[in-house]
Amino acid sequence: MDGLSGAASVIAVVDISAKVASLCYQYSVEVKHAKSDIERLYRKVNDTKTILKKLQQLLEKQDESQLPTTRTLSDSLQKCFQELTKLEATLQANLKPSSFRKAMKPLGLRALKWPFKSKDVEKTVQNLEKYGHTFSLALQVDQTVLVSDISQKLDLTKLPIATGASFDAHTEEHSARCLPNTRTELLKTIRGWANNKDGKTIFWLCGMAGTGKSTIARTAAQSFAEAGQLGASFFFKKGEGERGNASRFFSTIATDLVAREPGMLPSIRKALDEDSALSQRALKDQFEKLVLHPLSGVQQTHSTDPTWVIVIDALDECEREEDIRAILQLLTRAKDMQPVSLRVLVTSRPELHIRLGFKQMPNETYQDLVLHEVAKNTIEHDIRLFYEHELSAIRQARELSPDWPTNDQIQALVDLAVPLFIFAATVCRYIGTKGGHPEEYLSKVLGYQKSTFSQLDRMYLPILEQLLVEQEEDEKEAWLQAF
Repeated sequence: MDGLSGAASVIAVVDISAKVASLCYQYSVEVKHAKSDIERLYRKVNDTKTILKKLQQLLEKQDESQLPTTRTLSDSLQKCFQELTKLEATLQANLKPSSFRKAMKPLGLRALKWPFKSKDVEKTVQNLEKYGHTFSLALQVDQTVLVSDISQKLDLTKLPIATGASFDAHTEEHSARCLPNTRTELLKTIRGWANNKDGKTIFWLCGMAGTGKSTIARTAAQSFAEAGQLGASFFFKKGEGERGNASRFFSTIATDLVAREPGMLPSIRKALDEDSALSQRALKDQFEKLVLHPLSGVQQTHSTDPTWVIVIDALDECEREEDIRAILQLLTRAKDMQPVSLRVLVTSRPELHIRLGFKQMPNETYQDLVLHEVAKNTIEHDIRLFYEHELSAIRQARELSPDWPTNDQIQALVDLAVPLFIFAATVCRYIGTKGGHPEEYLSKVLGYQKSTFSQLDRMYLPILEQLLVEQEEDEKEAWLQAF
């Protein structure tokens, strides 16, 4: 593969994939014990060949310099070629001459055996899927570039976006993600929902304040982005400009989706040409003309229909209840969208208007999970890991005794926090206050262990008391009055 042009590389992979597919077919005819594995590998190799055939046709019609995305495929093409070459070598090595196989057949003996275990096939299929996704995306992007001349390209500045609303915005850069080995079953459930082609359109992650919804949403969005499945994200935040309302919700979602599905461009441009103030229209108009119709009009260039995940966090922080209900109803219309499929992950508090919004949805539209109803031992496990991680960092930074805090102290903190992750996070920030005394602050928190105060009081009273301690004696009364 070294030194070959992009076109030659594509042809080489097409040729080797055809050979492997032919060998798989031979095995499928003569081998009985691994039919499903053979057929699965055969289909995936054929899918890869189909995508690359389209890429080859594009290269034959266009100068390679006109295909900027295809030019970046060299590394993926080489790895795919190597994967298929190893497959071919193994299959050929185990393929006995046909005369020998015919001689063995009357004796009831199988001369041909499938050389791979199921786990090997699974790994190979996953690798080929990854390459196939890369090739499909390149094909789609370059086709879109070719069919859209300069005058047809969308001026994305016509689509106003809510600054800082995406999960990876600079303002969210240091916001928490789930620690390793925490929320594992929950995140696995979310991934399973997103990857189930027969799954429900919407996954509602519901939980009272402080149960960690935004951290989970951020972690899930990051995971989908790394897997190439994230279509868009919008993290509502009350009091943060356009992030606190729905005025730029669909235009922000559309802008994200266009980056994943460039085939949406002609439809969006047409809609904006017809109505330059579209982003100020009713949410229904925005959804239909910026998301629904453009996605439905995307030309199929993938071997399988793509599924994009949209992550919407803290929907309850959107200012107008009417807008929240409208967003929920509109998103249910994504259920039958083709050829592109949408999955929508929504997090919110269990506010009445949101519960009613979900209740009014058609049957089989959504599934839900209530965070504060997750098994107590699971929440305790995750909160304990969080405390151990954060307090260990404080111990190292302050050069404290290696046996601080004790297991009993950590367990007491866990008991105080469950089920509120925000309690644990707030306590750790308080204990680690710059210029403070971690051992003393930890003791203050634990001093409320047997009190009759509410969980909210236990969380904030040590902090408020510390603020009072820091005031001059003659200023305390005025400070308290002001508070």
